[in-house]
Amino acid sequence: GKGSKSVKTLGRHLIAEFYKCNADTLNDRELIEKLMSQAAVEMGATIVGVTFHHFSPQGVSGSVVIAESHLSIHTWPESGYVAVDIFTCGGLNPRHGFQLLGAGLEAQSARFQEIVRGLPEDTANLSELHPLMPSDIDIITKEAEEIPLTPPSVA
Repeated sequence: GKGSKSVKTLGRHLIAEFYKCNADTLNDRELIEKLMSQAAVEMGATIVGVTFHHFSPQGVSGSVVIAESHLSIHTWPESGYVAVDIFTCGGLNPRHGFQLLGAGLEAQSARFQEIVRGLPEDTANLSELHPLMPSDIDIITKEAEEIPLTPPSVA
């Protein structure tokens, strides 16, 4: 639509880690899938696909594809450790999903980094575009150097 071009690629990518979580929860594929889906809904996202896998002897990996990007998770029950990515576009706040997951995993502590992703022209005037955007988000395109890529040679 008119005027929407400037924020088209703008997205927030939250990279989270949860510590000392409930080991039984971390090994329960169905429960992890439910928590991740709840986190997506909590953020106001639209779920379009869900894939989760239980590993032997233990651990769960999975992703929830949303209309606004994706959420992914990897669990290590033996260590009580969970790694999560929440990537949202369309103005959704990934921190709402982070809070819900922390509670659901019964994490004793957690940490996250959040970066803004998108085309440089979409992320350049971030403070003007989104005055409500938290000030602790890193804008990856400001530091990231463009690297020219060569197509792979066909053997």
